[in-house]
Amino acid sequence: MRSGVIAQKVGMTRVFTDSGEHVPVTVLKLDGVQVVAQRTMEKNGYTALQLGIGRAKVKNVSKAERGRFAQANVEPKMKLAEFRVAEDALLPVGAEITADHFVVGQFVDVTGTTIGKGFAGPMKRWNFGGLRASHGVSVSHRSHGSTGGRQDPGKTFKNKKMAGHMGTDRVTTQNLRVVSLDVERGLVLVEGSVPGHAGNWIFIRDAVKKALPAEAPKPGKFRIPESNAAPETQAAPAANDSSEG
Repeated sequence: MRSGVIAQKVGMTRVFTDSGEHVPVTVLKLDGVQVVAQRTMEKNGYTALQLGIGRAKVKNVSKAERGRFAQANVEPKMKLAEFRVAEDALLPVGAEITADHFVVGQFVDVTGTTIGKGFAGPMKRWNFGGLRASHGVSVSHRSHGSTGGRQDPGKTFKNKKMAGHMGTDRVTTQNLRVVSLDVERGLVLVEGSVPGHAGNWIFIRDAVKKALPAEAPKPGKFRIPESNAAPETQAAPAANDSSEG
């Protein structure tokens, strides 16, 4: 089992096939997805990878979190998430996962948070048909009608479909096909829609109901970025020279 990745939803567009047909796609961006920590069976009782994405401002990161990122030698991240992996699929700490971690044509499962709709009525929330337009119905045309029995059972059952808060639910859409990849810009284009609005954090995993293509890289596709320690060591002598002058 390979690791999934964290991506940011950019928006939707369409691509054209060689036959001229257009395919609606959602653009997902991998912006500096790096391995922050490992979870091993010996130390934690399970195997997983903790990934981070985005670049957080240092002033917005707690001192304890800064220490964790410094230990991993990665920049502070805006979003962290864990992905369960097999023992032979652990990636080194600090590795940056690239867009070609996936291959064109494979199927993925995408998880996101749906757009919030606030307080919604039963017709919008549950697709109820509403009450009749006339014949005794007034004011209550979009209501849900009766919600329970009389003396027996004498209550409204739990999970009864009624008006209430709609949206902001964690939803997984399965078996979305990877249409195209842009490794240089870190873009993954998947066919169809993805839960959430533009800018949301999205989790992409290999589809559990489809076989992984043979050409998919194992344990994954990544690169080791250059250390940021060299520029800091070069800046120190410059500061000393200016103070002496």
